[in-house]
Amino acid sequence: MTATPTQSGSDRAPRWVVPVMRAGYSARGIVYTIVGALAVLAAWQGGQAEGTTDAVAQLRQAPFGTALMWVVAIGLFAYMVWRLIDAAMDLEEYGDGAKGFFARGGLVVTGLIHGALGVSVASAAMSGGSGGEGGGAESATQQLMSMPFGIWLVGIAGAATIGAGAYYVYKGVAEKYKEHIRVTPTARKLDPVMKFGCIAEGAVVGIIGLSIVIAALTADPNQAGGVGEALAQVRSVAYGRILLAIVGLGLVAFAVENFVEAVYRIVPRRAGSDVMTLARRAKLKAEGKVQAATA
Repeated sequence: MTATPTQSGSDRAPRWVVPVMRAGYSARGIVYTIVGALAVLAAWQGGQAEGTTDAVAQLRQAPFGTALMWVVAIGLFAYMVWRLIDAAMDLEEYGDGAKGFFARGGLVVTGLIHGALGVSVASAAMSGGSGGEGGGAESATQQLMSMPFGIWLVGIAGAATIGAGAYYVYKGVAEKYKEHIRVTPTARKLDPVMKFGCIAEGAVVGIIGLSIVIAALTADPNQAGGVGEALAQVRSVAYGRILLAIVGLGLVAFAVENFVEAVYRIVPRRAGSDVMTLARRAKLKAEGKVQAATA
């Protein structure tokens, strides 16, 4: 698909950002497939769910497992690069206003988080041990607390994380994930799965944010945790094993959403505005124009 007439060659995103984006989403999909599957297994067998780094470390038991861990680590670095370049070049056309500033700032934060996760996976691949995701969250919280106004910084970080979780839930409920996914029969069939996945991811991220806020309120960095601790909290409530299974399936669904993005996602400043996305099709369908648009 070519760019629109109003989009000059100098305004288009470079070609190389597309494979970098696809590698990043693929790696993210692998991570959440493993985390979600292990959570479902833990719910079934009554064990403990794993965090992201510890879950990926399970790849070591597979043939060429260490090599696979390096593939995941490199993919997570690619996701970081994609998000940082996305924010710097405004590849998704958020604009330079206040709304665009916050959206692009969020891209930078998510990119750096996944880059840190990539470092953790790479460290686990080199050392043969675990990256210690939960300890990493506690360590980061402790470092923030040691700074001037550290308690406030941790509280703000926790509130921002809760906000990110709320956004994922909103993204699922409002079907915002459709905006940049090209219309294909596969993408349309997997639409309900993607919706469920975004909502489940939002719930997990929200729990992580709540743990960080509690760490700020109690001045105890040990209260902060990552995905593994969030899943443990789900497991600890009434009907916890059932809820853990549901959340685990939701994380697998979020992995599916990432794989769909890896294959069918477009870069607006590369593809142009005339590409038929799921969001555009839904809008045209609501207006009774979908047949003309897809003819």
